[in-house]
Amino acid sequence: MTAHLEPMAALDLCLLNDWQRDFPLCPRPFDVIAEALRTSTTLVQTRYRLLLTTGALSRIGGIFGVGAGGSAMLCALAVAPDRLQAVAQQVNAFDYVNHNYAREHQWNLWFVVTAPSVAERDACVAQIEAITGLRALRLPMRRAFRIDLGFDLRTGHTQPVQTRRCQAIADEDRSLAAAIEGGLPITEWPYAQWARQIGWTEHAVLNKIHEWVEVGVLRRWGAIVRHHELGVTANAMTVFNVPDEQVSDYGQQLARQAGITLCYARHRDEGWPFNLYCMVHGRSPSETRQHIEQARQHAGLHRFDHAVLFSTERFKQTGGRYFRLATVSAQAEAA
Repeated sequence: MTAHLEPMAALDLCLLNDWQRDFPLCPRPFDVIAEALRTSTTLVQTRYRLLLTTGALSRIGGIFGVGAGGSAMLCALAVAPDRLQAVAQQVNAFDYVNHNYAREHQWNLWFVVTAPSVAERDACVAQIEAITGLRALRLPMRRAFRIDLGFDLRTGHTQPVQTRRCQAIADEDRSLAAAIEGGLPITEWPYAQWARQIGWTEHAVLNKIHEWVEVGVLRRWGAIVRHHELGVTANAMTVFNVPDEQVSDYGQQLARQAGITLCYARHRDEGWPFNLYCMVHGRSPSETRQHIEQARQHAGLHRFDHAVLFSTERFKQTGGRYFRLATVSAQAEAA
């Protein structure tokens, strides 16, 4: 693939693809990347800034592990087609909503609420129900089997990732977690800038991030890309109705299949019998369907009721707000 790219496009691919994991944890990370790619630090920083502007790059930073803090929940609304756009914008207006997609189903508007606490999460969903006049499916996670959207942009292959619960972030460390959610500054000394913002030393910032990566508080440290902007537009959520006592075994099997980027068990809700979920991101519907069918067969899920929900429109996609809004709220209360 890279052999046919223009030189600048090839550089951008390296910046996005090769640094999705193990982004340099040192005082001047962009120098390290520039040296590895045999180019200048100025060019590396310039291209990263442009990739942020175009939306191909969401941010540089970390993906927090399950249990690190806050609470998230997948929700869905059954919206009349002529109201879909208007209701989607009502949902988008909530800061705690970080993903909002239209999908092919009677339950056609799917969104994720991330908040500093369960109470704030549930209050947000209740407000959305009140404003829209629609009942929301509430589908909290029971267990994560695979949560990692990092995959090779050249081949589309995913890497095996062990997903486990991690320790909660201590109160005194939440300011750093909030900075991480905002993204690494693209400057000469980015970790030092974070240190000044939160009143730490640069050494303490780097050590804490190292520690979080080692113990799994941060599942991944690197470039967080937006796959839609990079041509990976055919994403589908597949859901299965599996006996509850067997969902763990099938979930682990499903998470190991090629093409699966996300896999988790969720609670059922009234009118929604499904409890096992997976996501496949592909460049075409046929590619995505092929991965789904192969995964169903190899994981032994072909005999269970299932549904495939392709996304048809993306209304919102941002990072979670587990710590950033919590920090803002705490500062407001103090003031």
